[in-house]
Amino acid sequence: MDYRQQILDSAEYSFAQSSFDSVSLKDIARPVGITPAMIHYYFGSKKDLLAGVLEQALEPMAVAVGALGQKQDADIEEFVQQLFSTMQLHPNLPLLFFRQVLLPGSPMQEHFLQKLAPRLGGALPELIRKGQKSGCISRSLDPSIAALMVMSLCVFPLLSKPLAQPALGISFAQNGQKKLQQHIMRFIQGGLQSP
Repeated sequence: MDYRQQILDSAEYSFAQSSFDSVSLKDIARPVGITPAMIHYYFGSKKDLLAGVLEQALEPMAVAVGALGQKQDADIEEFVQQLFSTMQLHPNLPLLFFRQVLLPGSPMQEHFLQKLAPRLGGALPELIRKGQKSGCISRSLDPSIAALMVMSLCVFPLLSKPLAQPALGISFAQNGQKKLQQHIMRFIQGGLQSP
Protein backbone atom coordinates (compact mmCIF):
# COMPACT_ATOMS: atom_id res chain seq x y z
CA MET A 1 0.00 0.00 0.00
CA ASP A 2 1.38 3.43 -1.00
CA TYR A 3 0.86 5.39 2.21
CA ARG A 4 2.94 8.31 0.97
CA GLN A 5 0.61 8.90 -1.99
CA GLN A 6 -2.50 8.44 0.13
CA ILE A 7 -1.18 10.98 2.64
CA LEU A 8 -0.53 13.49 -0.19
CA ASP A 9 -4.04 12.97 -1.57
CA SER A 10 -5.66 13.37 1.84
CA ALA A 11 -3.54 16.44 2.59
CA GLU A 12 -4.38 18.04 -0.78
CA TYR A 13 -8.08 17.79 0.06
CA SER A 14 -7.70 18.92 3.69
CA PHE A 15 -5.48 21.92 2.93
CA ALA A 16 -7.94 23.04 0.23
CA GLN A 17 -10.82 23.00 2.70
CA SER A 18 -9.29 24.89 5.63
CA SER A 19 -6.51 27.22 6.65
CA PHE A 20 -3.12 25.73 7.42
CA ASP A 21 -3.55 26.21 11.18
CA SER A 22 -7.01 24.61 11.15
CA VAL A 23 -5.83 21.38 9.52
CA SER A 24 -4.47 18.83 11.97
CA LEU A 25 -2.32 15.85 11.11
CA LYS A 26 -5.13 13.72 12.59
CA ASP A 27 -7.49 15.16 9.93
CA ILE A 28 -5.08 14.03 7.24
CA ALA A 29 -4.23 10.66 8.81
CA ARG A 30 -7.81 9.57 9.54
CA PRO A 31 -8.97 8.94 5.91
CA VAL A 32 -5.76 7.02 5.22
CA GLY A 33 -6.21 4.85 8.32
CA ILE A 34 -2.84 5.73 9.83
CA THR A 35 -1.52 7.68 12.80
CA PRO A 36 -0.06 11.21 12.62
CA ALA A 37 3.31 9.64 13.50
CA MET A 38 3.38 8.02 10.04
CA ILE A 39 2.97 11.45 8.45
CA HIS A 40 5.99 12.63 10.43
CA TYR A 41 7.86 9.54 9.24
CA TYR A 42 7.16 10.25 5.56
CA PHE A 43 7.23 14.06 5.51
CA GLY A 44 8.61 15.48 8.72
CA SER A 45 6.57 18.58 9.52
CA LYS A 46 3.10 19.68 8.47
CA LYS A 47 4.67 22.49 6.45
CA ASP A 48 6.94 20.00 4.64
CA LEU A 49 3.85 17.94 3.85
CA LEU A 50 2.11 20.97 2.36
CA ALA A 51 5.22 21.71 0.27
CA GLY A 52 5.09 18.09 -0.94
CA VAL A 53 1.44 18.50 -1.91
CA LEU A 54 2.21 21.61 -3.98
CA GLU A 55 5.22 20.02 -5.62
CA GLN A 56 3.31 16.85 -6.50
CA ALA A 57 0.61 18.89 -8.23
CA LEU A 58 2.79 21.54 -9.87
CA GLU A 59 6.15 19.92 -10.68
CA PRO A 60 4.86 18.10 -13.82
CA MET A 61 3.44 21.39 -15.06
CA ALA A 62 6.73 23.18 -14.33
CA VAL A 63 8.57 20.59 -16.45
CA ALA A 64 6.03 20.99 -19.29
CA VAL A 65 6.25 24.80 -19.16
CA GLY A 66 10.04 24.52 -19.27
CA ALA A 67 9.76 22.43 -22.44
CA LEU A 68 7.39 25.02 -23.93
CA GLY A 69 9.93 27.74 -23.21
CA GLN A 70 12.50 25.87 -25.29
CA LYS A 71 10.27 25.94 -28.37
CA GLN A 72 10.90 28.56 -31.03
CA ASP A 73 7.26 29.68 -31.34
CA ALA A 74 5.24 30.73 -28.32
CA ASP A 75 2.12 28.69 -27.84
CA ILE A 76 -0.10 30.09 -25.11
CA GLU A 77 -2.77 27.50 -25.95
CA GLU A 78 -0.39 24.70 -24.92
CA PHE A 79 0.24 26.53 -21.64
CA VAL A 80 -3.53 26.81 -21.04
CA GLN A 81 -4.06 23.13 -21.90
CA GLN A 82 -1.31 22.13 -19.50
CA LEU A 83 -2.80 24.29 -16.75
CA PHE A 84 -6.25 22.76 -17.24
CA SER A 85 -4.81 19.22 -17.34
CA THR A 86 -3.08 19.90 -14.02
CA MET A 87 -6.29 21.23 -12.46
CA GLN A 88 -8.27 18.22 -13.73
CA LEU A 89 -5.76 15.85 -12.11
CA HIS A 90 -5.85 17.95 -8.94
CA PRO A 91 -9.36 19.46 -8.69
CA ASN A 92 -8.63 20.86 -5.22
CA LEU A 93 -5.59 22.77 -6.48
CA PRO A 94 -7.23 26.17 -7.21
CA LEU A 95 -8.73 26.42 -3.73
CA LEU A 96 -5.62 24.97 -2.07
CA PHE A 97 -3.44 27.47 -3.92
CA PHE A 98 -5.73 30.34 -2.91
CA ARG A 99 -5.74 29.37 0.78
CA GLN A 100 -2.16 28.23 1.23
CA VAL A 101 -0.22 30.45 -1.22
CA LEU A 102 -2.15 33.57 -2.29
CA LEU A 103 -3.73 34.87 0.92
CA PRO A 104 -1.61 37.28 2.99
CA GLY A 105 0.44 35.38 5.54
CA SER A 106 -0.06 32.06 3.73
CA PRO A 107 2.47 29.45 4.84
CA MET A 108 3.63 28.52 1.32
CA GLN A 109 3.97 31.98 -0.23
CA GLU A 110 7.74 32.20 0.13
CA HIS A 111 8.27 28.55 -0.84
CA PHE A 112 6.18 29.01 -3.98
CA LEU A 113 7.95 32.25 -4.96
CA GLN A 114 11.37 30.67 -4.61
CA LYS A 115 10.82 27.13 -5.89
CA LEU A 116 7.88 27.03 -8.29
CA ALA A 117 6.77 30.48 -9.49
CA PRO A 118 9.77 31.13 -11.77
CA ARG A 119 9.11 27.84 -13.57
CA LEU A 120 5.33 28.22 -13.83
CA GLY A 121 3.60 31.57 -14.33
CA GLY A 122 7.00 33.25 -14.15
CA ALA A 123 7.87 31.59 -17.48
CA LEU A 124 4.70 32.84 -19.15
CA PRO A 125 5.88 36.43 -19.81
CA GLU A 126 8.76 35.02 -21.88
CA LEU A 127 6.31 32.95 -23.96
CA ILE A 128 4.32 36.13 -24.54
CA ARG A 129 7.49 38.03 -25.54
CA LYS A 130 8.28 35.33 -28.09
CA GLY A 131 4.77 35.71 -29.50
CA GLN A 132 5.27 39.48 -29.70
CA LYS A 133 8.52 39.01 -31.62
CA SER A 134 6.84 36.66 -34.09
CA GLY A 135 3.94 39.10 -34.52
CA CYS A 136 1.13 36.81 -33.28
CA ILE A 137 0.76 38.68 -29.97
CA SER A 138 0.23 42.42 -29.77
CA ARG A 139 3.37 44.39 -28.94
CA SER A 140 1.23 46.89 -27.05
CA LEU A 141 0.77 44.43 -24.18
CA ASP A 142 2.98 44.32 -21.12
CA PRO A 143 4.07 40.63 -21.00
CA SER A 144 3.90 40.42 -17.19
CA ILE A 145 0.40 41.92 -16.98
CA ALA A 146 -0.76 39.76 -19.90
CA ALA A 147 0.61 36.67 -18.09
CA LEU A 148 -1.35 37.62 -14.96
CA MET A 149 -4.52 38.00 -17.03
CA VAL A 150 -4.02 34.61 -18.71
CA MET A 151 -3.55 32.93 -15.31
CA SER A 152 -6.56 34.76 -13.86
CA LEU A 153 -8.83 33.76 -16.74
CA CYS A 154 -7.85 30.13 -16.29
CA VAL A 155 -7.98 29.80 -12.51
CA PHE A 156 -10.74 32.15 -11.33
CA PRO A 157 -13.62 30.24 -13.00
CA LEU A 158 -12.62 27.10 -11.11
CA LEU A 159 -12.33 29.02 -7.84
CA SER A 160 -15.82 30.43 -8.38
CA LYS A 161 -17.36 27.00 -9.10
CA PRO A 162 -19.54 26.91 -5.94
CA LEU A 163 -21.29 30.12 -7.10
CA ALA A 164 -20.92 29.91 -10.88
CA GLN A 165 -22.68 26.57 -11.11
CA PRO A 166 -25.94 27.53 -9.34
CA ALA A 167 -25.97 31.25 -10.21
CA LEU A 168 -24.93 31.07 -13.87
CA GLY A 169 -25.82 27.47 -14.71
CA ILE A 170 -22.26 26.65 -15.77
CA SER A 171 -21.54 22.94 -15.83
CA PHE A 172 -18.23 21.80 -14.37
CA ALA A 173 -18.69 18.20 -15.50
CA GLN A 174 -16.13 16.93 -18.02
CA ASN A 175 -17.93 18.33 -21.11
CA GLY A 176 -18.67 21.57 -19.25
CA GLN A 177 -15.00 22.02 -18.35
CA LYS A 178 -14.01 21.41 -21.97
CA LYS A 179 -16.46 24.10 -23.10
CA LEU A 180 -15.19 26.43 -20.37
CA GLN A 181 -11.60 25.88 -21.51
CA GLN A 182 -12.57 26.63 -25.14
CA HIS A 183 -14.28 29.90 -24.12
CA ILE A 184 -11.32 30.94 -21.99
CA MET A 185 -8.95 30.24 -24.87
CA ARG A 186 -11.08 32.38 -27.22
CA PHE A 187 -10.96 35.28 -24.76
CA ILE A 188 -7.21 34.88 -24.33
CA GLN A 189 -6.54 34.69 -28.07
CA GLY A 190 -8.75 37.71 -28.72
CA GLY A 191 -7.03 39.70 -26.03
CA LEU A 192 -3.50 38.79 -27.13
CA GLN A 193 -3.86 39.18 -30.86
CA SER A 194 -2.15 41.97 -32.71
CA PRO A 195 -4.62 44.64 -33.85
